[in-house]
Amino acid sequence: MDAEFWHQMWERPQQGFHQPQPNDFLTRYWPSLNLNGNETVLVPLCGKSVDMNWLVQQGHSVLGVELSQKALDAFVSEHQLVSEPLEHAVFDGHQTAEMRLFCGDFFKLSEEDCRDVKAFYDRAALVALPSDMRQRYAVHLADICAENVTGLLVVMDYDQAAMSGPPFSVSDAEVEQLFSESFELQKIASATAERKGVEVTESVYVCQRKNR
Repeated sequence: MDAEFWHQMWERPQQGFHQPQPNDFLTRYWPSLNLNGNETVLVPLCGKSVDMNWLVQQGHSVLGVELSQKALDAFVSEHQLVSEPLEHAVFDGHQTAEMRLFCGDFFKLSEEDCRDVKAFYDRAALVALPSDMRQRYAVHLADICAENVTGLLVVMDYDQAAMSGPPFSVSDAEVEQLFSESFELQKIASATAERKGVEVTESVYVCQRKNR
């Protein structure tokens, strides 16, 4: 899986991973993080997710990172946001009063870029990546998150042989293997439903960056 795969995905009229309404797990369990409401929230592989608008409505600032310029342009246009071109040495993108939308490779995001980040939200990043990249993603997320940064992670677990990804299947055991060295993990919810004839269990974790 490479950058071209995702650029082609965003050329389609509709994307199966895009939700028109804020994610139910987000709206239900975000308060579990016990945030003040004015923190900067990192949203990796953000696409044009309406979840970012919901986070802003709660008082947060958003740092979104997305490979596809088309996705970010669509987000700004569809929500009629007043934006300026992002000024950054590595990333292109958009900047609004409440959002910085970085267009480029998530793995080039630095700890300095995330100096103001106090929380993260991952509904569609980890599950978008094949297994070899998931390990790299977890390591990089830990590298750029300061101590005590807290986050909400949503994953799905299903028979990978019965349905191709993305989104890919990520088991509880894999979440533990990927994140437990750097994050305190607490599974707070799960729900099972049928998707394309396959039983899929979605799980929600609260993650808190450990002391380095």
